[in-house]
Amino acid sequence: MMNMSLTVPYLEFYNGNKMPTFGLGTYSSKSNEVEEAVKYAIDIGYRYIDTSYFLNNEKEVGKAIRGKIEDGTIRREDIFVATKLWNTFHKEEQVIPACIESLKNLGLQYVDLYLIHFPIAFKKGKELFPVNTEGEIQTSDVDYLDTWKGMEECFRKGLVRDIGISNFNSEQITRLLASATIKPVNNQVELNININQKRLIEFCKNNGITVTSYSPLGRPGYNSEIPNFLENRKAQLGVALIPRSLNGSRIKENFVIFDFQLKEDEMKILESIKTGKRIISFEELKDHKYYPFGIPF
Repeated sequence: MMNMSLTVPYLEFYNGNKMPTFGLGTYSSKSNEVEEAVKYAIDIGYRYIDTSYFLNNEKEVGKAIRGKIEDGTIRREDIFVATKLWNTFHKEEQVIPACIESLKNLGLQYVDLYLIHFPIAFKKGKELFPVNTEGEIQTSDVDYLDTWKGMEECFRKGLVRDIGISNFNSEQITRLLASATIKPVNNQVELNININQKRLIEFCKNNGITVTSYSPLGRPGYNSEIPNFLENRKAQLGVALIPRSLNGSRIKENFVIFDFQLKEDEMKILESIKTGKRIISFEELKDHKYYPFGIPF
């Protein structure tokens, strides 16, 4: 099977470490299917695999990666693995144990990138979404600045190669940078034709933070209120970073995208069809003080 990993460019972090610009997202991957999808992706050249504690598939992802190491397809240093700290583990003293649990799930000694999944903390407990008797999500007032202290300790102990954030807006990043001892290397956010995040990308770039796009294809059909831009006659999608698929042919099709570059007028056409609507909005949390999808970009 042809290995195409050498065609994938890299993003360089402010500290000199690098990550591939294209990877396999494992969101909504069904149990017993993600392992084979990850193995296939690695076989055809993917060198960046993205998961999270929330997805409940770290064990399958790790098994696939270890299998490809054991059969000689890759070495551990060849593969970039990212996972995320879930919202129920935001207290500073919870972060290292949560990171260790993810490492045990993956069966790895370290992850290349560990992200705070969301700036809002949930009530501590076993449930991913703790709710009250009315079915409302139970949040916590834990400050993400305290969470970040735990993330920094994960880095210092060598559990992770780099640390970053996800779903943070510019205001929250500014506040974090003023407090952090170790600056985040990456911010993973929803980014596609519907919501192009141009201002946030520029802000992150100016602060030495790289950006990863999740849902780069807009998850067609996920939300009936959001137009499917893939069906728009004006649209020609260029580069996506961590598209998710379990289908082998689509995994391969998504990967072979580095043989062309969009022209400026084509980019303007794509920008003209944006809707500004998010797939992931967490509207039920909009009154929380750390809700990231409000006025700040």
